[in-house]
Amino acid sequence: MGDWIAPPVLSVVSVALNMVLGLVLCLCVAWYYEHYGQSLANRRKFAYLLPVLTLTTTLVITIIKSSLALSLGMVGALSIVRFRTAVKEQEELLFLFIAIAIGLGMGAEQRWPTAIGVALLLGYMAVRMLLTSKRQDSNLYLNVFVEEAGPSLFEQVNACLLEHVNAADFRRLDSRDGTLQLTYFIDCGDPRALNGLVDALKTNFSVTEISFLQPEQVLGG
Repeated sequence: MGDWIAPPVLSVVSVALNMVLGLVLCLCVAWYYEHYGQSLANRRKFAYLLPVLTLTTTLVITIIKSSLALSLGMVGALSIVRFRTAVKEQEELLFLFIAIAIGLGMGAEQRWPTAIGVALLLGYMAVRMLLTSKRQDSNLYLNVFVEEAGPSLFEQVNACLLEHVNAADFRRLDSRDGTLQLTYFIDCGDPRALNGLVDALKTNFSVTEISFLQPEQVLGG
């Protein structure tokens, strides 16, 4: 009964090695996300948090993996946690899972499988990025803040965009205090067409703000 309650003594050297290896792997992942991620959020700030998440996960798994009592206690403790901030971008969720996976692997002392898995993930993402078409200078992020004025407003803005640009890839929608924020990744072959787009948006909608952003100038880029 005592062995079921009291966990075995952990090896300090093994724990330190797992945490150091996890940190190195997650720093590689964080560097990739910071320099090559597509998120509109502050990638640099988010990347700083990934190694901390990995180390925390490693420590938790290391402590509870050899004790059923601690595992059950951790389940009960986590059941009261509530996260109020939702992850709004899919790419952020992807890298969160990678950071957690590294922590799980290192906490379970699966060093080689974890290292190989991370290398394959980064390699796959790098190859996919190289194979996709490179961004052209005419590609811009467009943020439009417009007062909500009907259920078909979103479709009307989309139609207006397509009259002035070659393509408009919708990325994000936020609604707060009667204002709709729409984010697009647009392909505008003729920069002079942007003036016509701005005029059309201001003429047809109650626009409060319009901003264009080069992809490499996104916060965290």
